[in-house]
Amino acid sequence: MNADWLASMTSISRRRAPPRERTSIPAFLGGPGGPSAAESESAAGRRSPGPLPPAPLRTAPLGPVPLPPARSQHLSVAARRALGGLLSLVDDPELRDICVQCSDNQARLWIDRGGALQEVPQWRATAAAAHRLATELIAAGGRHLDELHPCGDVHLGHGIRVHAVLPPVAVAGAAVSIRLPRVAPLAWADLERGGLCTPQVSEFLQRLVAARKNILITGGTGSGKTTVLAALLDLVNDAERIVTIEDVAELRLRHPHTVALESRQASAEGVGEISLDRLLREALRMRPDRIVLGECRGPEIATLLAALNTGHDGGAGTLHASRLEDVPARLEALGALAGLGSAALARQAVSALHGIVHLEAGPDGHRVVAVGRLRLRPEGTLAIETARS
Repeated sequence: MNADWLASMTSISRRRAPPRERTSIPAFLGGPGGPSAAESESAAGRRSPGPLPPAPLRTAPLGPVPLPPARSQHLSVAARRALGGLLSLVDDPELRDICVQCSDNQARLWIDRGGALQEVPQWRATAAAAHRLATELIAAGGRHLDELHPCGDVHLGHGIRVHAVLPPVAVAGAAVSIRLPRVAPLAWADLERGGLCTPQVSEFLQRLVAARKNILITGGTGSGKTTVLAALLDLVNDAERIVTIEDVAELRLRHPHTVALESRQASAEGVGEISLDRLLREALRMRPDRIVLGECRGPEIATLLAALNTGHDGGAGTLHASRLEDVPARLEALGALAGLGSAALARQAVSALHGIVHLEAGPDGHRVVAVGRLRLRPEGTLAIETARS
């Protein structure tokens, strides 16, 4: 694989490495060395952004993070009543997931503190109590759950997301999954100290942000995609206006010039939906310097790629993918939902997305395990070049 841009990325590692010499932005990001802009455009059939004057990153810290209020303060009375004894867990700042599931006519509790789900052995409830928890939480979010509508997904406010399934779809009994947002955002320096990546990779990613390159952060569930994206965006210069679009507002940027937009599900009557695609179109009218899609998960990928290809540089988003090598297939699948063929999606994605960063979660925290860039195969389909440890 001929990839000049990999030259500065030779030491991606799960462990911190000794400090190295400063590296420049690879050629495909507008830095020196490697193929020329004309060669890149001819080879990839994409828009060549050319060298961009780097926007200065934030040099002063945002200041100490104030102690945030308990998550439950943002919940309605109905939601707090439905949670009952689980309310104290919602306020635990270390918790990210609460899961209730049934077996042998009993409900069991599992929690995740950022590593893996662990059962709480001393907690037990009846299957009927789990059923009641599911229906009341979904009702608190404005939707209805019963045998005719056994699956539901609602937002309870402040980034708290609930999904529930009733029998007979959930064979052993009701299953409830509660996703909790991070209480206090982590700064980029915090992630560096935690061993997210090597100093070389950290510098590389900060240069991506400063040069207004479009970044896609990928990884599995719980790999830290939202955490890493938020920390990178908080490095953006205060003069730039960031518009974020999410299904559930989880990014919670401390950047002072941020507009956060959140989608809305249709009501029980099937009206009032505001989709991610609609919000992306609205964001384009809001004079954004950077457009950020919290998670690419549907046909809105076409609108995002179109925006990034028409002068809205510095954008970012996340994508669920188990491996970096799976990213082309995931993008093609989302493009198909928007009516884009593989060739059309490939040309737009190669032009719009300048860097792919892949994360994994381990027992010692989140790690950058690979970076890559998209490229076109000779037959016009999408592929990816990677650099790993």
